[in-house]
Amino acid sequence: MSTIKEAQSWSADGYARNARFVADLGQPVLELLAPQPGERILDLGCGDGALTAKLVQAGANVVGADASAELVAAARALGLDARIADGQALAFDAEFDAVFSNAALHWMRQPDAVIAGVRRALKPGGRFVGEFGGHGNVAAIATALVAALNARGFDGAARIPWFFPTPAEYGAKLEAQGLRVDSIGLVPRPTPLPTGMRGWLDTFANPLLDGIVGTARTGILDEVEALLAPSLRDQSGNWSADYVRLRFAATLAS
Repeated sequence: MSTIKEAQSWSADGYARNARFVADLGQPVLELLAPQPGERILDLGCGDGALTAKLVQAGANVVGADASAELVAAARALGLDARIADGQALAFDAEFDAVFSNAALHWMRQPDAVIAGVRRALKPGGRFVGEFGGHGNVAAIATALVAALNARGFDGAARIPWFFPTPAEYGAKLEAQGLRVDSIGLVPRPTPLPTGMRGWLDTFANPLLDGIVGTARTGILDEVEALLAPSLRDQSGNWSADYVRLRFAATLAS
């Protein structure tokens, strides 16, 4: 998934190689959505369409939206209706029975604008169901990145590109836009990384390393791996990410 952000770029091949787990672990939030045949659903931050295709298989009429042209092209190659769109400036008007989002909303740093667009996009009684990084998500990884950047004279904290709210914070934002919160909570989920920590960093840490190239970039990545190894690499050398997800379901008043 992605939203429009100059410093974050996405490779469809790299995403499939290093981040296939994102869609593979999306089944619980799909079950929370419970798509019905004939429903019109917006998949917000659809990425390469892996979960969008599952919604279609359930019989829904689905539109995928993502800011990455390359990922949208990959979704279209699956035969999906996928469109390039900024999740913070949605242009839909009362046309969806549900808006679904997996592993995307934490990239959208204007959550109130996102929720306002979702509210406009929903029909009365429509539902907004999603999962994304919540408070404490990748805390160790972010701390290591900030430390390595600060040690080299950068303002690491200022480069963090993610929005990881608490349930109370996000629930209040939903309610402020007229959505009833049906369920919301944090789900701790240590997540195995099949291509290791370097694969994760190469896929998701681009905004923190924007403008840093060559040996300087390699040095930061090496230091981050060394800092994280005691807590996120097991005795067999397998890496995990310290994920904490925020999962929610909300309904627009009829």
